[in-house]
Amino acid sequence: MTAIAQDFWQEQADEPEVRIDGRIDVAREDAYWQSAHTGESYYRAECNYEQDYAPAYCVGYIGFVQYGDRFEEAEKSLCANWVRIKGESRLTVEEAMQAIRAAWLHAAAGSQVADAEHEEEPVQASVPAGPSRAAREAAYATA
Repeated sequence: MTAIAQDFWQEQADEPEVRIDGRIDVAREDAYWQSAHTGESYYRAECNYEQDYAPAYCVGYIGFVQYGDRFEEAEKSLCANWVRIKGESRLTVEEAMQAIRAAWLHAAAGSQVADAEHEEEPVQASVPAGPSRAAREAAYATA
């Protein structure tokens, strides 16, 4: 998880919780966008991942979990969330909303794949180890 995402979790401690409950893998989403963001149409070379893009992607994939299936219905709330957490990001609101939508759509696609895989997997009767700190932080979010 990036420093921006970790800061986001800590800054939002007094906000209502959003339970992710395994619906997305925050570390996987962050790793995906860290490697893929330079190929997006809204990418600007003078911007970097940590400062500029990571907050927008975080709003997108957490927003998918928080608000559900229709981006258009959540767009105003997502924009407000972006404005609240953007920090020193140099993205315009329009660029950020493109990144937020991209992260939302990627999380939705991954969620559908995970749902399909879950239906096919047999249930195992083992007791998993306790979650790591990163996993616990990823289990809660606000937007």
